[in-house]
Amino acid sequence: MEAPPTLQPTGSHKTPFWRDISLSTVTAGFVAVTIGYTSSAAIIFQAAAAAGASTAQISSWLWALGIGMGITSIGLSLRYRMPLLTAWSTPGAAFLATNLPGIPLDEAIGAFLFSALLITLCGVTGLFERLMRYIPSAIASALLAGILLRFGLELFNVMESQWLLPLSMLAAWVAGRRLWPTLAVPGVLLIGIAIALWQGQLHVHSIPLAPTVPVFTAPTFSLTTLISIGIPLFVITMATQNLPGVAVLRAAGYQPNSSPLISWTGGATLLLAPFGGYAFNMAAISAAVCIGPDAHANPLKRYTAGVAAGVFYIAMGIFGGTVTGIFNALPSVLVMSLAGIALLGTLSGGLANAFENSGQRDAAIVTFLLTGSGITLLGIGGAFWGLVAGLVVLKLTKAAKP
Repeated sequence: MEAPPTLQPTGSHKTPFWRDISLSTVTAGFVAVTIGYTSSAAIIFQAAAAAGASTAQISSWLWALGIGMGITSIGLSLRYRMPLLTAWSTPGAAFLATNLPGIPLDEAIGAFLFSALLITLCGVTGLFERLMRYIPSAIASALLAGILLRFGLELFNVMESQWLLPLSMLAAWVAGRRLWPTLAVPGVLLIGIAIALWQGQLHVHSIPLAPTVPVFTAPTFSLTTLISIGIPLFVITMATQNLPGVAVLRAAGYQPNSSPLISWTGGATLLLAPFGGYAFNMAAISAAVCIGPDAHANPLKRYTAGVAAGVFYIAMGIFGGTVTGIFNALPSVLVMSLAGIALLGTLSGGLANAFENSGQRDAAIVTFLLTGSGITLLGIGGAFWGLVAGLVVLKLTKAAKP
């Protein structure tokens, strides 16, 4: 992975956006959004249904989430000239799906607003930025590699049941890396679609085309719901989403001030929660597609991948029903293979950085394996526990040295 890029202040970037954007960054943005939607959109449906949302309100949730992620991804990426992708809180949605039944939707919206206020305060006060300063680059890189490990493994696991599609896509990537490195991932996508069409695995005959109409739900505030839903949603979003999201950026060499990032995601949630935008945060897995060398050889131009992702997010928010149909039409093997291949470069770079410093390897390997294990303890995912365990091991091993 490259040395940390020297990013210039806003307005001093020497080339305009239209000269920085490329097919590879647009493809990276598309792949990032594809990963986000295909991996967890079903959980959003479950969470909205658990709150008693109607069909129109569920569509409104997808609208709010798409619009919110799109605007924040575009705005932050252009403002800071980094590939700053936002996402919905997938662990938060899983929490809501199991804890919202029996809670009125208007009270749930009130809890979303309360959680968003807490997140915004963490950004405005600089509390989150102060916390991030204590995470060494080796731990951040190991965290990144652990988060991406399952995607790399799935690329090969799917070959047990269906080998032709993933193997052909992998071969296309290898050839692309040798012959046309900047177009390797777009070539993989084209090969995958062509083979899926040849095998009859694309089902595009029943995709609706209609824009989504947002539905406003006025919030009400119940102390019990604020405590039982709002506070856990805040903790889950910060610990399992924002923390690894910012760590992933820093592992790739980008050094953003996290305070405004957290503030903007919290503010977007405050605006869009009444429409179903329950929690926005910095992306980790989907962002990893846009920060690697396959997105662009020049790290200073990868911000255009974040902008491209934002455009796709907005389109998906406007046409929520259409998007659902499109993703249902893609075979799961194609999606898993595309995700795994698109993340190989970032995964290898994270591993290289994680174990470069011999004095931090013990902590890095613990972080990597615990994060990659995918375990959940006390309702919190492995990324958080991997980070905590790595920092503890680093502290103990340093203390043990004479």
